Amino acid sequence: MNRRRLWRLAPVIVFSLAVAGPVHAQSFGFPWWRDAQFQKDLSLTTDQSARIDALFQANMPSLRQGRDDLDRQEAELSRLITLGADEKQVTQQIDKVETIRARLNKSRTLMLLHMRQVLTADQRGKLNKLYEQREKDRQQKPRGK
Repeated sequence: MNRRRLWRLAPVIVFSLAVAGPVHAQSFGFPWWRDAQFQKDLSLTTDQSARIDALFQANMPSLRQGRDDLDRQEAELSRLITLGADEKQVTQQIDKVETIRARLNKSRTLMLLHMRQVLTADQRGKLNKLYEQREKDRQQKPRGK
C-alpha cells in the first residue's frame, strides 16, 4: 500500500481510538464511509454507510456544541491564569474544563463505538490492520515532510 493511499485512510483512527486509546476532542475525522476507496477496502455496504452516516449526523451537533463550550471554558481558564487569579478560582475552572472534556470524550467514544458496531467482525479486523499500517507509516515518516 503506498503512502498516498494510507494518508487517505487516516480516518481509520476514528474507529481505532474507540478501542486503542484516549480520544482527542479536537479531531472528529472526515466522512470516510462515503469514500469509494474506503468502502471498497472494507467491503462497506450502502446500508452500512447510511447507518454510520446517521450516527455521525445525530451526534455532531452535540459534539460541536461541546467543543465550543470546551473552547470557551479553556479561554476562561487562560484568562484567570493571566490575571493571576487565586488558586481556588483556577482550580474550580480546571474542574469545569476537565468535566466538559471528559463528557465530550465519552460522547465521542460512544459514537465511535456505535459506528464500529455497524461493521462486521471481518471489517473491524481489516480496519484495525489499516490503522496499524497507517500508524507504522506515520511513525516512520520524517518530521517536516
